Amino acid sequence: MTTAKSTPHVNGFQFLPPKLGAWINSYIPAEDFKGPIPFAPLSTPLAEATVAMVTSAGISSESDPPFDMAREIKDPLWGDPSYRCLPAATTADEIDVNHLHINTDYIKQDINVILPLQRLAELVVAGEVGAAAPTAYSFYGFQWERESFLEKSIAPMIDRMKAEAVDGVLLTPA
Repeated sequence: MTTAKSTPHVNGFQFLPPKLGAWINSYIPAEDFKGPIPFAPLSTPLAEATVAMVTSAGISSESDPPFDMAREIKDPLWGDPSYRCLPAATTADEIDVNHLHINTDYIKQDINVILPLQRLAELVVAGEVGAAAPTAYSFYGFQWERESFLEKSIAPMIDRMKAEAVDGVLLTPA
């Protein structure tokens, strides 16, 4: 007897109001993704690698301008395409968090719940990770205009990571 191997299914809309989930789902193609999953193995042992962090939680330093939520309130399909650079030693008392789609209270209390900079520093001290990149990055994770976002935020982040000799990136989606 053979049994069919089932493919796990993740319901990314489980916690959204049903109408919002249906609306967002209407933008996703019905066909399954075909082709190889993009993957680049780490070319340096983790204990020697420089690791950067990137989050979509809308975190900014208190001295930086906040992400523009007011415009999104007026135009719900627009998301601020800018990004912010955060020093790797940033703590919760040095940040602001602006995001309409997540509860930001916990992040304001402890930045490590979404951007675990102190945990990364501990891994460096323990010798598990070679180094923390000097800069972490944050953007506003509601982007419908992908091309603009790739040009305005992702490309400059990549350029800066290359300049900082980053070997790997930990992404923390909000």
